[in-house]
Amino acid sequence: MTGTALIAGVGGIVGNNLARHLVARGWTVEGLARRPPDIAGVTPIAADLLDPAALARALEGHAPSHVFITTWLRQPTEAENIRVNAAMVANLLDALQPAASVRHVALVTGLKHYLGPFEAYGKGSLPPTPFREDLPRLPVENFYYAQEDAVFAAAARDGFTWSVHRPHTIVGYALGNAMNMGVTLAVYATLCRETGRPFRFPGSAAQWNGLTDVTDARLLARHLEWAALTEAAHNEAFNVVNGDVFRWQWMWGRLAQWFGVEPAPFDGESNPLEHQLAGAAPLWAEIAARHGLIEPDLNRLASAWHTDADLGRPIEVVTDMSKSRRLGFLDYQPSDDAFFDLFARLRAERVIP
Repeated sequence: MTGTALIAGVGGIVGNNLARHLVARGWTVEGLARRPPDIAGVTPIAADLLDPAALARALEGHAPSHVFITTWLRQPTEAENIRVNAAMVANLLDALQPAASVRHVALVTGLKHYLGPFEAYGKGSLPPTPFREDLPRLPVENFYYAQEDAVFAAAARDGFTWSVHRPHTIVGYALGNAMNMGVTLAVYATLCRETGRPFRFPGSAAQWNGLTDVTDARLLARHLEWAALTEAAHNEAFNVVNGDVFRWQWMWGRLAQWFGVEPAPFDGESNPLEHQLAGAAPLWAEIAARHGLIEPDLNRLASAWHTDADLGRPIEVVTDMSKSRRLGFLDYQPSDDAFFDLFARLRAERVIP
């Protein structure tokens, strides 16, 4: 069984991969963004989720059966994150209410549900790992909680089912989005190879030595479809990770080998990418020109601040997937292959040389 899917945030790392997956699976797919990309088989809808009147006009005549919310806008404070991102969710579901067509809404958030918002990320009293979905909310304001509450309120009003999906760091193909570790590390490794700089792990000793996991965007797409179509998964929140665990001290060498660079020994000190990539934009533009790459703007590729946040955490982060497994979602993705598949596509699409 399929349906008509409306993906809010179709240009991002989650929405882009979800759109391609659902098209391949036979869904009718509509992709909403302020500037929706051209994706084969996807009907683009250009709209701003913060403009309720224009949004209602853009969605007039559309009657999706399933809505996938995969977007957010970073703001300077958590109070603004809450105001803006909760409004985006509420505005979208309000605009769809007149059609009375929505059967299920899926919301993608993440592990800040357990680790805290940007202003208190990885600080204070945090729950023990592995993180499980039945852990209570942290006693701090968090825009993920506000987004959830907006979905819950609309579901109670309109009668649709919902699911919440909490991936860890997402690895997958997308350009120009705010949180993309895989592309950021590919750009960093390329700069190291082209200049002879050491390929130095930018994060903390806790991340270098501790266990962690990540989420392949393609696996997340399959999980979103599964939850939408599986009755037992309705009105539930889920963690979504690849199913393996690793230490960055192992993964870093694997990434270095793929790019043909020598990994620098880790000296125990953080060396954030925001510092290492500062001033590298002209160099990247020169590399792009020399190799005929499609994106000469380093700032549209690398999200150093986000990669630094993930790799700089002072605690081990491991996520439990038992809830999904018990309900029948058994997909698995080796995390090193997730990176390698991404790097190969970036090279094929001439994003990296």
